[in-house]
Parts: sequence; C-alpha cells; structure tokens
Amino acid sequence: MNKQNQLAEIHNSGKPYIIYKSKKGFNLFTNFSKKIILNNKNIKSFLKKQYKNKNKNTDLFIGFFGYEILNYLIDIKIPRQKNINFPKGIFYKPEKIINLSHNLNYKSTEVFRNSDFQININKNSYTKIFDKFKKKIKRGETYQIKICTKYKTKSKLNPLDFFTRLSKTNLAPEAFMIKDRNYSIISCSPENLITKKGSTITTKPIAGTVKKNKKMNKTKALNYFRKNLKETKEHNMIVDMERNDLSRICSAGTVKLQRAKVVEEYKDLFHYVSLIKGKVKKNIKNLDIIKAMMPGGSVIGCPKISTLNLLNKQEKENRNIYTGSFGYIKFNGDMRFNIIIRSILNYKNSSEISVASGVVIDSNAKHEFNENYIKAKALIDLFK
Repeated sequence: MNKQNQLAEIHNSGKPYIIYKSKKGFNLFTNFSKKIILNNKNIKSFLKKQYKNKNKNTDLFIGFFGYEILNYLIDIKIPRQKNINFPKGIFYKPEKIINLSHNLNYKSTEVFRNSDFQININKNSYTKIFDKFKKKIKRGETYQIKICTKYKTKSKLNPLDFFTRLSKTNLAPEAFMIKDRNYSIISCSPENLITKKGSTITTKPIAGTVKKNKKMNKTKALNYFRKNLKETKEHNMIVDMERNDLSRICSAGTVKLQRAKVVEEYKDLFHYVSLIKGKVKKNIKNLDIIKAMMPGGSVIGCPKISTLNLLNKQEKENRNIYTGSFGYIKFNGDMRFNIIIRSILNYKNSSEISVASGVVIDSNAKHEFNENYIKAKALIDLFK
C-alpha cells in the first residue's frame, strides 16, 4: 500500500491523526497511545515531566496550547467570555510517523451544505474599538495592539479534503491539520514561534502584510514595506519584543538578528519577515521556554503583558485556538511550535476563522479591517 493510500485509509478509519509540514513534505502522526487534555491543573506538570526514552522519532508529544491556557501560564486573567467549551489544549503521543510528499492527493465525494459566514465585529464596531485603542496608544498604554475578528459558519466539512486543497493553493511553512473524533483544525499558518535543537533556538516574527495583485510582485512588496513608515514601525517593535522574549531564556550576548526584513509570498498576500537566533541558558526548562515565548508577540502587540490585559478586557468571545501554538515537544527537549493563525476550527458542526491586524499610531481603521478579510480569504474560499 502506498503512502497516499495509507493516509486515506487512516482518515476513513476514523482514527485520530495529525499532519504537519516538514522540510521535505509532510509528517503524518498517528496510532496515538496517549491523549492529554490540558487544563489549568495539569499544564505545569505536563511541561515539567521528564522522560527516559529520548531517541526514537516517536518520543514526543504533539498538539496545541490554546490562547486561554497560555495566558494562565503567565498569570494573565481573562474575564468571563462567550465560550464554546472547546478544550484549552490537547497533546498526543504518537506511535507511528509516516513521511509524505508535498503532493497530497485526496478528494472527498461528500457534499455538505454550509451557511454563509457571519462576522462577529462589523466595520462600525471595529472602528469604535480601533478608535478606543488608538487613544490608549496616544496615552502610552500600548504601542501596538491586534484587534481580533471572527468569521463563523454552521458547517460540516471533510478536513482532509480541505487541507489537501489548501496545500495546493496556499502551502505555508507551518501548515498543519488535526482530525479527532469530535473536532478538526485546518491551518496554513506561516509563522514559526519556536524551533529548538539542542541549545540553539530561533523565532521568526512576521509583521507587515500587503495584498497581492497584478501590479504587486515580491520585489515591489519589499519596496512597499521599506518605504511604509507604519509597516516598518510595526515590524521593528515586534522584532525588538521577540528579541527581548528570547533574551529571558538565552545566554547574554547570544541573541542575534539572523535574517532581517525579507518578504515571503502567499496565495493572497505578502508578509514582512525576520529571523532571530539565540543559545538557551543551562537549566532552562520547557516550562520556562513556553512562558517566555507564548503567546507569540507578533499576534498580540507590544508591550506584551499590558497589551494582553487590554485585549482581554475588550474581547467578548474566547479565542480558543487562535494565537495559541501548535507543535511538538520531544522527550530530549527539542521542540517546534508555530503561532496558530490562518486556521479553521470545526467543533460541534460549526467552523470559525479568527484573524487580527495591528493598530499602531499611524494605522487606518478601514485598511486594517480590510486586511483582516484578506487574511481570512484563502480559508473562506475552501467552503465554496
């Protein structure tokens, strides 16, 4: 049986599985021997646990931290919000990993009827929130803040069909998919938050977005970002914050800007990206790394703690997976985590796509509201 047939067989069997983008294609994780549903009581013990077996490629846990539990870890309180009671985080212990090529082939014969997407914040409401945060920026309470909007629809979907199509039209370096019995997540996340191998750790902040069109190619996008004062300020602030986050867990003098301000191309947009590298101090534990780096600053704002408090007081709905992190922790201490953006959460026959754009002193409400739709469009198009 070839690997594509294996994928289809696992999918059709109803067994939980995970697909995660790798350098050469995708890794398929399955045959889970453990499933840990995280909560405020067990999250720290999960991250502190030590393991004897460290050499097999399956000696790891793979899964996600939701936004809420990451706030809990750094002692940020979230007021009571509208909640769908989705788990705060789930990690799986795989016993089998299958390497797949970039070319995923699967087509569903199922036909689902989906209702139209509804947005939780319309343009007028967005503008009021925008103006409120703009005043807080002028008063120095924050320098940059990300306003989250959600697109929601009642829907059933075949996650593998969606993910296969997404991988062909908008392949992203941190793309992943989870299929479990009662939920699925499909993501074309572009942003790596943590890659740790041995004592070396990197983070790749993304700050800056411009829509693709016939006149805007990669070279012109780079010129646009360089000349745009608002995008440059936003990017510099996030890079400085991520460097600061890394410095909390890295040896003095090792945190360096490895690659500065390059452009990455996606289906509907271009992003402005940098890469930062450091050497982790001795005796730093998994819990220390997660607390220092999460939630990722590029999708929150700056400074992180005060901005999180402002966001949480404003937002009426739980973010669930959005701006949490998906990835794995190996038993030897290596880890890789993305930031969960550009994602569909399907739970209880409902799908939600959350997006956010940054507000700085030079921002324009109409532009930022429209940018949110640009970010969501590649996922909304899958439902057509």
